[in-house]
Amino acid sequence: MNKLFIFVGSAVGGYAFWALGELIGLEFVGCFFLSGAGSLLGVYAGWKVARKLVE
Repeated sequence: MNKLFIFVGSAVGGYAFWALGELIGLEFVGCFFLSGAGSLLGVYAGWKVARKLVE
């Protein structure tokens, strides 16, 4: 269950931050790096949610 939440958090975070980058007018490389940051944030958020559900 932990891995599932981390995967979903990573995918959602990466996509959301990519869309945010396009919204503010970044080019491909800027969106790529912003998406990476969003993926890392999504991994952390997914891990925290999975931990809360297991407790």
